[in-house]
Amino acid sequence: MTNTTGHELRIRPATSDDLAGVLAVMDGIMDWLVGLGRVAQWGTDHWSENPLQVERMQGRIDRNELRVAVTATDEIAGVLSVSGTPGAYIAPVEEPELFINLLATSRAFKGRDVGGFLIAEAVAEAARRGLDLVRVDCFAGDDGRLKAWYADQGFVEVAPFEVPREGRPSWPGMLFAMRLK
Repeated sequence: MTNTTGHELRIRPATSDDLAGVLAVMDGIMDWLVGLGRVAQWGTDHWSENPLQVERMQGRIDRNELRVAVTATDEIAGVLSVSGTPGAYIAPVEEPELFINLLATSRAFKGRDVGGFLIAEAVAEAARRGLDLVRVDCFAGDDGRLKAWYADQGFVEVAPFEVPREGRPSWPGMLFAMRLK
């Protein structure tokens, strides 16, 4: 499928062979955020150097939750993780849902709507599963641009929340939802 990146992208399940590439995407995002002085979202440590993050990504691969948007040469343009349940800090709902647990775009593809492509895939996957609800949470601090981006994708704000963190300020988040019907 051609998207606004100008590249032929396809989305496929991530495999263990993709782990290093997925972590490299996340590390690139970390470098960019740190360079902007935006460390409240994810801190300053590379995901590839954090055993918990490496384990978390491998677990998502093992559970078939992680997808990668790749070019014809298999370059990872974006990462999407979906499951039937939110993280522990989000209250579950009384109906089946598709929850976006992670959405990230390689900095090499900045400004090319890879994120929108990944959102479209999550919505299509929810429809294929016969689900009417897609939810996602995001960082709600700094300038609010991330919240605005999800709203522009068709999500509606549900509720703000905070995740307590030991020795650091709480992580401010916003829960979003999208109804498919």
